[in-house]
Amino acid sequence: MFMVLFGTVVIAGIVGYVSEKTGFTRNGYLPSIIICVGGAFLFYFVRIMFGVKFGAPGLDAIISSVGALIIVPTHWRGRG
Repeated sequence: MFMVLFGTVVIAGIVGYVSEKTGFTRNGYLPSIIICVGGAFLFYFVRIMFGVKFGAPGLDAIISSVGALIIVPTHWRGRG
């Protein structure tokens, strides 16, 4: 269980870094990594509590990290 949590954090950090490096987001490296890790933590605990999952834990970490990157910055950025 602990290794899955550690792997989730590592994968989420890599997704955050790669998203900034490729230009998918323009939040800055640290904010993108924090957003990805937060989304991955949230989905990890939802997976444990409710059994919701997309597949392997690594795939869940990638999907939840990208989802958090899409939802969080557009929510706080505004419309104008």
